[in-house]
Amino acid sequence: MLGNEAIARGAIEAGVGVVAAYPGTPSSELTQALVDAAKDIDMYVEWSVNEKVAFEVALAASMCGIRAMAVMKHVGVNVAHDPLMTASYMGAKGGLVLVSADDPGMWSSQNEQDNRYIGIQGYIPVLEPSSAQEAKDMMADAFKLSEKFEHMFMLRSVTRISHARSDVVLGKIAATKRKGHFEKDPSRWVCLPANDRKNRRLMIGRLSRIKKAVNSLPYNQLTLVEGAKQGIIACGISYTYVLEALRWLGLDDKLPLLKIGTPYPMPEELTKKFIESVPELLVVEELEPIVENQVKVIAKDADIHVRIHGKNLVPLIGELSTRRVVEAVSKFVGARPPLNFTELDRLGEETEPLVPSRPPTLCPGCPHRATFYAINVACRHYKRDFKIEPVRPGDIGCYTLGYNPPLNSDDMAICMGGAFGIGNGLSHVIDAPVVAHLGDSTFFHSGIPPMINAVYNKANITMVVMDNSATAQTGFQPHPGTGSTAQGAPAPKLKPENIARACEVEFVEVIDPFEVKKTIDTIERALRFDGPAVVVCRRICRVLEQREWKRRRKTTAPYRIDLDKCNDCRLCITALGCPAITLEDSNVAIDISQCNGCGVCAEICPVDAIIQVRSGWRENNC
Repeated sequence: MLGNEAIARGAIEAGVGVVAAYPGTPSSELTQALVDAAKDIDMYVEWSVNEKVAFEVALAASMCGIRAMAVMKHVGVNVAHDPLMTASYMGAKGGLVLVSADDPGMWSSQNEQDNRYIGIQGYIPVLEPSSAQEAKDMMADAFKLSEKFEHMFMLRSVTRISHARSDVVLGKIAATKRKGHFEKDPSRWVCLPANDRKNRRLMIGRLSRIKKAVNSLPYNQLTLVEGAKQGIIACGISYTYVLEALRWLGLDDKLPLLKIGTPYPMPEELTKKFIESVPELLVVEELEPIVENQVKVIAKDADIHVRIHGKNLVPLIGELSTRRVVEAVSKFVGARPPLNFTELDRLGEETEPLVPSRPPTLCPGCPHRATFYAINVACRHYKRDFKIEPVRPGDIGCYTLGYNPPLNSDDMAICMGGAFGIGNGLSHVIDAPVVAHLGDSTFFHSGIPPMINAVYNKANITMVVMDNSATAQTGFQPHPGTGSTAQGAPAPKLKPENIARACEVEFVEVIDPFEVKKTIDTIERALRFDGPAVVVCRRICRVLEQREWKRRRKTTAPYRIDLDKCNDCRLCITALGCPAITLEDSNVAIDISQCNGCGVCAEICPVDAIIQVRSGWRENNC
């Protein structure tokens, strides 16, 4: 199983009744697995409009005695932070679990924050698995623990758990399903100061009981070695790396180990026994020194004299690996590494220039590429006419790939909805026009409030909604603009332009970005408009369109270069950058195996040298 699928299976075995999520890598497959299973079991699953709403949906179900789960990536927890910090005061009735999929190494994220800190801040116990099997088991147990202590729990996964595959032994699925029932208890559920002064004391009392219980959980394991002078404490996936490192170094069973599955609260009794057994230890964990700092506090409070290593040997930046842990353990025990890593690095540096660079890029025929081209041309025209260059705030999604050459479309980007929010601020402090862009799913997620802010505060900003009818980057999940729910039921199809008009935006236009000249003209007029303007560039994601073509056995003929007409200006390469357009023997060429016939390159070619293939093209050729 994929780790995310294993977590989903654990939730099913526990009898989860409500699941709410917003898609975000590396968490998305977890909820999708539950969407696929929801038809066969009595379970409600939704893709919520954002993470805050997702958590509130799960919290409401827990209030009614239903086992519920909110799923999101680590930065999504920031969006849910407001209700999250108060929910712990209320406690849980039905088992309530927050799944935070963290991303050490920032493989698909704008930061690598460690959400164990949020657990500490919110008095939320954190479970951290070391394998897909343990992730499944922990997930199933998390609901039981939540109900036993009437307290919310967090399961923290990381990319190497969520996206790794391994064998998983399944457990039994809960036989009975619950019916929700809400019992009024205003002093518990209404977060007035008078109520939460009492609830805070109750919360701290619950956590105190949990703190004692974690010493006996199977996820915290103590292995002592008589006479050992050094030992290792490892948390989550780092424990797996430690086992591999010790095997590689020939130190199996020679060092005592403390495996931590609950980094908050720490198993204090187990930790005391461990640090009393050795005069020197190494704490191995990814990202922040959360376990390390708690071990130091436990040692200090218990007046145990032990030398503690951690981030002085283990990297603070990026995800760990067997190699990085081998290097840390080698330094710790004074052993020679099994390989000459320095020589390997040298060879890597020598061979790297020989390997073609393959940065991520927008797909061939992606409508966002056409929109970016139009924005760039419109901005150049504005600069030509007014000697002022517009500023282009970007956002988080597929369209962030427009940052790369040759589009170079983002002047800044921070978070979902941030393009419109940053754009508001820019409009009041600089004289240059602002053209901000984000996607349709992001618009519903967090783009509407800053749009309203632009109207209310009279911001001179052009807001471009790049509507490809999907949450494309994370796996084409539906959203309020797609016309269907997570479980495939028909739903109202909300349109950004209607919402913009309802919010009193005066300039609102909808355009097909494949009509490049018209799109350029529309964005130019928006840039010259005095006040907030919204341009919706709507064209279905090319991947989804191709899937529909395949289902209907339909295709569109690709394009080719007419070398007799081509003047080698290379505008199609230097300004558009479609991966289907290449150079062959110094001539511009189109790889028809990649071209899907969008025709944008043909529209921008100044000498009409790009023409559609007709002769010999088979209609059933995909």
